[in-house]
Amino acid sequence: MDSSTLILLFFVFTLAAFLGFELISKVPSQLHTPLMSGSNAISGITVVGALIATSTLGDSDLGRWLGFAALVLAGINVVGGYVVTDRMLGMFKKGKK
Repeated sequence: MDSSTLILLFFVFTLAAFLGFELISKVPSQLHTPLMSGSNAISGITVVGALIATSTLGDSDLGRWLGFAALVLAGINVVGGYVVTDRMLGMFKKGKK
């Protein structure tokens, strides 16, 4: 991987992190849980992208480790999203008598 590709990938990563932070910081706190449950599909796509990146960039150790890190972080996001969604839906269940 040449340096221009690495700089472009770093720029895309930085831009995505900045835009994600700005977007989430503008969301009211009442909407964070529904937003988290809706982002599970996006995180699922991120898992697939991380798998592809790991196999494509697997020629170098750096690419393999970055792909693995992306896979772990996206997996944590998916599991956390489902846990939060389950807790949110549990609030609407009727209690036992």
